[in-house]
Amino acid sequence: MPEIPATSRRGLLFGTAAVSAGALLTACTSNEPKKTESATNNAPVAADDKPGKAVTIGFAGPQADHGWLNAINENAKSRAKKYSEVTLEITEGSNDTAAQIGQVQTLINKKVDVLVILPADGKALTQVGLQAMKAGIPVINLDRIFASPQAYRCWIGGDNYGMGLNAGRYIGEQLKGKAGAKVIELAGLDNLELTKQRTQGFDDALKNYPNIRKVARQAADFTVESGQAKMAQLLQAQSQFDAVWNHDDDQGVGALRAIAQAGRKDFLMVGGAGAKSAMDAIKADNSVLKATVLYPPTMAASAIDLARALGQAKGVSGMSELEIPASITLYSAVVTKENVDEYLPTGFS
Repeated sequence: MPEIPATSRRGLLFGTAAVSAGALLTACTSNEPKKTESATNNAPVAADDKPGKAVTIGFAGPQADHGWLNAINENAKSRAKKYSEVTLEITEGSNDTAAQIGQVQTLINKKVDVLVILPADGKALTQVGLQAMKAGIPVINLDRIFASPQAYRCWIGGDNYGMGLNAGRYIGEQLKGKAGAKVIELAGLDNLELTKQRTQGFDDALKNYPNIRKVARQAADFTVESGQAKMAQLLQAQSQFDAVWNHDDDQGVGALRAIAQAGRKDFLMVGGAGAKSAMDAIKADNSVLKATVLYPPTMAASAIDLARALGQAKGVSGMSELEIPASITLYSAVVTKENVDEYLPTGFS
């Protein structure tokens, strides 16, 4: 997987309050004398990427049975390789909460310096997060959040509500001149809180466009097969509509198949997550897919940077504080034909 881009217009991935992994260079918090230029403004000294104190980072996530989750693992591995003093202990990954708890406990017993945990189920793994923190091992909680803030030192993750909000805004702007516009929604798994948040953001955005009405919604399962089946049902039920928002680019592959099989070209489609296949289709501009709203797996690389800084008792470059933040929410940028070349390096397979 590619490195996270340095701060630039691509920094929109992380929003104004977030921190890009490329900028997560650390600041010294030791008792060593500060450089003259830093002493004058009371700011911490920003370190470079030179090796520091050795840090062993334990990484535990779900089974990589989805393109996005595989990209999470690849980003973590490639980022850890950047630092010669970082040792990454990565688990096999499991969607079974009991198995993942066991994997985290193994890392605790190995006495790793810092843990990065993307829980299969945040609520179910809260106790093991608390166990690690009580054992003196700080936890970077990646994306799916634990039920208690006491279970982690720092949370970093995507903005599901923001995904829906920005998808709705993009569609709204495309259709704002059309009277009686109709949209449909191809959601993810309805038993996941993230799906509810994405739908809520989408619905809230559409409230700003009184000419638009959502006429149908189907929940799929984040797979190509489910995307194709559920999209086919929507197409059969809705003879005319103007736009569809699909929550996930993996299931979007199947949705595009169903659309092609039906010979439909009378609407636009917005995807979700930022898969390379979606970005390629947007760039080619030869299908109904015109945009995708990012949920960047590069957050895993940022989590490694945060864990390294935490293990070395350092802060974040570009910030005045001597400690890493307590939480970082990434921004859900909208990728279109106009800016796709900038975001293509972050696309995942």
